[in-house]
Order: sequence, then C-alpha cells, then structure tokens
Amino acid sequence: MSNEPAVTIAGLVKRYGERCAVDGLTLTAGRGEVTAILGPNGAGKTTTIEVCEGYRRPDGGTVRVLGLDPAADGRALRPRVGVMLQSGGIPPAVPAGEYLRLLSRFHSRPNDPGWLLDIVGLSAVAKTPFKRLSGGQQQRLSLAAAVVGRPELVFLDEPTAGMDPQARHATWDLVSALRADGVAVILTTHFMEEAERLSDHVVIIDRGQAVASGSPAELTGSTGQLRFRAQPGLDTESLLAALPAGSAAKESPAGHYLIEVQAAVDPGLLAAVTAWCAERSVLPSSLKIESRTLEDVFLELTGRELRA
Repeated sequence: MSNEPAVTIAGLVKRYGERCAVDGLTLTAGRGEVTAILGPNGAGKTTTIEVCEGYRRPDGGTVRVLGLDPAADGRALRPRVGVMLQSGGIPPAVPAGEYLRLLSRFHSRPNDPGWLLDIVGLSAVAKTPFKRLSGGQQQRLSLAAAVVGRPELVFLDEPTAGMDPQARHATWDLVSALRADGVAVILTTHFMEEAERLSDHVVIIDRGQAVASGSPAELTGSTGQLRFRAQPGLDTESLLAALPAGSAAKESPAGHYLIEVQAAVDPGLLAAVTAWCAERSVLPSSLKIESRTLEDVFLELTGRELRA
C-alpha cells in the first residue's frame, strides 16, 4: 500500500459568488487513521468534503484523494471510496437488506451484506422498508452502505446522529475496526466526545481556514482543571496567590470558580484550595477535578456565539 496520505489538501479555495466558503485550507489525512474535521456551522466542512468527493471543483489550490484528482479521476476513485450521507440517497420503499445486497453487487470484493447487517444491528429489520426504519436505524444502514464495498477511504458525516447509546458505541467499534484494517476515515461531527474518542488527528476549521490541528492529546494539552461553586464575589486574586506558580483562577459565571494548572491536579493543589476556603469560612460545593477537553479547545478557538 502507498505511503502517500489518503487525502492531501493544499491551499483549497472555494467560492459561492462573493462568499468564500473555503479560504486557503491545507490539511492531510493519513491512511489507516481517523481524521476529524471539526467546525461550527458555515465553517466550510461540507464544502471541503464535497470537493474531496468530487462533487464540487475547487476555485484554487489542489486536492488529492488516494493520489488522484477527485474531479478529473472520479471514475477511478468511486470504487475505492465510501461515503456516508446524513440523509437521502436510499429509496424509501426498498427493504434494508435488499438495498445492501444490491449495493454489494456493484463491487468486486464486497463485505458480506448479512454480516454487515448483523454488525450494525439491523438483522431483525432486514425486510423493513427504509422509510419505516427509525432515524438511528437509517443512519446505521447508511453506514453499512458506505463500507459494503471494502473502501480504502470512508467519509462519515455525523455518523451517530439520532442513535441511542448502544448504537453509538457499536458504530464507534466499527470505525475502530476500519482503522485497524488500514482504512482511512474522514469524520465530521458536532459531537466532541466522539471526535476525541475516535480520532488520531483533528483539524478545526473556522471561516474556511484551519485554526488548529493535531492529535486530541496535543490539542487539549496537559492542563488540569478544578471547579467549585460558592457564594459570588470571592477574591480570586488572593486565591491565585495561594496556588502554585503558573496557575489561573477566575469566576465565570457568578458563583462558579475555575482553577487551571499546567499539569494534572494533585493533592497539594486540592489542599491549597480547601485551606484557602476554610480560612474564609467558605464551603465549596460541586467540587470537580477535570481535564481540558476537545470541546473546551473548540469553543476557545471558534467562540461561543450561535451560528446560523
């Protein structure tokens, strides 16, 4: 198998009229890895994926998928790539099992449809028309359809939307199995726990540009957090003076206190905080020790305002 990345994007630009949806985006996705492309609504994720899938032509930059141009070499790429759509694409009246068996006939060495139905938990509804499946079941059938042809690369768009916890974990197991088999997975999701759990590499984009990239561990760092609640208006400056050098302390919102340190929270830090509270007759509640999450990083980089 080639050592070339599964996807290479360099300086991608895509405009819709005067609006620039993707503005000089550069990223790579390795083979046998899960790469998550994250961003708020309107960040350019869908456009980027559509260019990679060959549905749109770039206005600038270069895109290579499995070493090929997705727009010019679509005929050669399609048998090697699986695409999971959020909705649409499956005839509403066709039974789940029949649809998967039909798709398998278009591939030279497909996965067994019956095995796939079992893996995604749809064996019991194999004869049920697509339109009568629940939203989560439809998602699982779309996932099975994306991998029935043994692709080298799979694009998964919000793969666990509408799924219950059991189905979500089964989907995560399947994604992990794909990676173990050397399949490259490009994942877009708004579920940060999913991205943090599955991804080898994360690219966060905003307004058409990459604003951060790295492994989940690289992006979240080693920052430790301690949170507690108490009466509003405590003197965070004196609290900070009682903490190790390099710490940060703030109150936001009122009555909610956050302490961050550039390492894991240890017993010494916990003792310093509780001693400070005791000296001021403050009884902290809801005290939690946490690590910085991918969601924290995402919100810091893209903001907390709602997007259309």
